[in-house]
Amino acid sequence: MNRKTLVLPAVVGLLAPVLAACGGSDGGSGGGDAIVVGTTDRFSVSEDAPAPLDPAYAYDVGLWNVLRQTTQTLMVQPRGDGEPVPEAAEKCGFTDTGNERYACTLRDGLKFANGDPITAEDVKYSIERALSIKDENGVFALLSTVDTVETQGDREVIFHLKTADATFPFKLSTPVAGIVNPDQYPKDKLREGFELDGSGPYTMKAEVKDNELTKAVFTKNPNYKGSLKVNNDKVEMVFFDDAEAMGKALEKGEIDLMTRAMTPDQIQKLTNATDGDIDLVEVAGLEIRYLGFNTDAPTVKNKAVRQAMAQLINRSELVSEVYGSQAEPLYSMVPASITGHSNSFFNKYGDPSVSKAKSLLEDAGVSTPVKLTLHYTTDHYGAATKTEFEQLQKQLNDSGLFDVDIDGKPWDKFRPAELKGEYDVFGMGWFPDFPDADSFLAPFLDKDNTLNSPYANSEVINTLIPESRREADRLSAADSLTRIQDIIAADVPMLPLWQGKQYVAARDDITGTAYALNSSSTLQVWELSRGVSD
Repeated sequence: MNRKTLVLPAVVGLLAPVLAACGGSDGGSGGGDAIVVGTTDRFSVSEDAPAPLDPAYAYDVGLWNVLRQTTQTLMVQPRGDGEPVPEAAEKCGFTDTGNERYACTLRDGLKFANGDPITAEDVKYSIERALSIKDENGVFALLSTVDTVETQGDREVIFHLKTADATFPFKLSTPVAGIVNPDQYPKDKLREGFELDGSGPYTMKAEVKDNELTKAVFTKNPNYKGSLKVNNDKVEMVFFDDAEAMGKALEKGEIDLMTRAMTPDQIQKLTNATDGDIDLVEVAGLEIRYLGFNTDAPTVKNKAVRQAMAQLINRSELVSEVYGSQAEPLYSMVPASITGHSNSFFNKYGDPSVSKAKSLLEDAGVSTPVKLTLHYTTDHYGAATKTEFEQLQKQLNDSGLFDVDIDGKPWDKFRPAELKGEYDVFGMGWFPDFPDADSFLAPFLDKDNTLNSPYANSEVINTLIPESRREADRLSAADSLTRIQDIIAADVPMLPLWQGKQYVAARDDITGTAYALNSSSTLQVWELSRGVSD
């Protein structure tokens, strides 16, 4: 038995899993005991986040991984990735040559899990609701090109777009476009708490303690009608305090599979293992990490400060010291495997250089050392985040040009503070909404950006993003996309650091693990089954 399954990219820009070694087939029984999945994602209800599982609010990979099991969308990313395919829809497509009119026909007999029929009006309601609520998390911006939604009869939905948007089918595969029941989701406000209903492959029951989600129990939805093959009857998602506790639970057989966020040490240990009953699956991923800047903050308002940081940070050293072979240096907000990627930061700054950074600051009249605090979240991107920020602190301080402190906060405190502009410099991760360069650029640079950043470049917003979206052939959008990346490298509103691989560890009687995650880090629990390992 191979201890490690590799799921490799098939083509540049589109990543497709390849079946290999143990725990990789989609066979196995759909019955038996519940398959238990562990994660270190933690979700709580608070004054700042009263409705974490509302599709009009949720804009986080962990929350989306709960929503995707229950809330059905018109389109879905297919097994192995590629162009999205119909899910709640029977068919969808552009009906004009300018990519501005997109029409979908719903599957006949589509129902919510409670048995209520789904009509085109419900789809219209769901899209207009997200756009109307306009939550500050910014997820509604994925639908920003929608002008009006028209229905014809019970099954026809027509989206009239403000501008051409070749990426619109991908956006209809994201949870913000999930179909909700008007009887359960108010039109003008979020649905508070952990209640979650839809028409997806599962229903969900939440177990909650002290306003925190401790377990999500997914039961196969008998009314589900869509394109997904559901290979099990029940999945339980358990939320752990940390990766160590999650790993021990897997070793003891208390859970069957664990995913994000494992520690680098755990991954290395499983990679090197030659026996035992746990398999590690490595999947080519599109996760990136970056520093964000409040470009209005006095400490970093002068772009020379941000440029000097870009000139100093040694990504190769950072990755080597913290993540080893589990990550790669990144010189753009767009990962290297995505069509349209350009190494813009390396092209502008080259290798790390103290002397060049010093000249940037001197020429701008910036006094040194520049005093800064780098803020990071302690519990959202894994246990190695603190070590990563200690390395960043060391690199910047060793230059003599910066005097950097670091400060960590849990995600439920960190994210609201970032949105309110309380942090001058902060560390963030990004898992794409869909595997396209647009998903790594527009969410940060377009109007209503997800960081609530004051940075705005009129050329990017008014010309380059719309220009890139007109191209159905994404290779044809490369010039516009490269120009956007060059502007980011020059102005440094964000500073890309690395892109990572993704992993699943599972007991070897669990099959379907090669497809448990797609390239956008979507957890696809319907792929899992309990069977006999090969």
